[in-house]
Amino acid sequence: MAYKIPLYVPFLGGNEKKYVNECLDSTWISSKGKFIKEFEDKFSGYIDVKYATAVSNGTTALHLALVALGITSGDEVIVPSFTYIASVSSILYCNASPVFVDSLESTWQMDPEDVRRKITPKTKAIMVVHLYGHPCDMDPIMKIAEERNLLVIEDCAEAFGTKYKGKYAGTFGDIAAFSFYGNKTITTGEGGMVVSNDYYLYEKAYHLKMHGVSTVREYWHDVIGFNYRMTNICAAIGLAQLENADSILKKKRAIAELYNKNLAGLPVTPHAESKDTVHSYWMYSIMTESVKERDTLRKHLADNGVETRPTFFPVHTMPMFAHQYHKIKTAGEIAIRGMNLPSWPELSTAQVEEVCSIIRRFF
Repeated sequence: MAYKIPLYVPFLGGNEKKYVNECLDSTWISSKGKFIKEFEDKFSGYIDVKYATAVSNGTTALHLALVALGITSGDEVIVPSFTYIASVSSILYCNASPVFVDSLESTWQMDPEDVRRKITPKTKAIMVVHLYGHPCDMDPIMKIAEERNLLVIEDCAEAFGTKYKGKYAGTFGDIAAFSFYGNKTITTGEGGMVVSNDYYLYEKAYHLKMHGVSTVREYWHDVIGFNYRMTNICAAIGLAQLENADSILKKKRAIAELYNKNLAGLPVTPHAESKDTVHSYWMYSIMTESVKERDTLRKHLADNGVETRPTFFPVHTMPMFAHQYHKIKTAGEIAIRGMNLPSWPELSTAQVEEVCSIIRRFF
């Protein structure tokens, strides 16, 4: 179905074509070329982290981060149930066990107190997921990690530009992963980034993404690694996106503020920005009073040419985990009552107002 107002359209109004054509003209189109290093350096500088290595997508970034930390069979990784499946599948790729925690209704992010309750002698790490562009409450999470000597991975797939108490998401834990899929705040089409302030973790991640090839002997591989490299073409697009990152984030914030203004007084709850945070509004999201109301509102919007998306199902309810019983109430409520509204950078004021007008007519 073709929508009059789609959920997301990437902003490609910068130097993307120019840089991609430069790749084509140079013939450096695969995993070597000047744009890869330049993108990594500019990205690490933007979020103020020491090291960054570009990879093929956000899921490989998560897997690589976990492998670099040594997560393996017998380890437990605490993760929110209310997240995209990649957060959990990357843990399973390491033959480790995900331990699901609930979310806070106020922020939709993982509940630090539930994290504390779920720690066992097998717990090795906490995977923090900054969902929909809002940060987790990092102070208590990092305190728990320090007290219990746990590793922290930040899943920042949806959190480029997100801040917590003045620091960018991705700079708190031991290692972090970003995604640059086509609907992300900045995109490379497909792509991701692993970042860390720990040189040894960065070096291990880099080594593993390159098939474990030796740095001192050609075609000699000293570990079983992965082909998780980013192409020069993708990096060229990413560099062009970074050049407009401030503008993109500013536009998305303006869209969120316009939604907040126009939806005020309606029986919907926006995914609001908390104190001491910067919500990057990867998606502008709302929660209705019931799942029936959410679903009928989505149909009403679709009938009027507006594309929306439901929030993620809690992963613990999916078939591969449903044989276990989990009391994860808040995540379940957000999942069945939440939805994403159109929020791409070039969405016009008139389009936002039209979406809000259609919602008002529903109520």
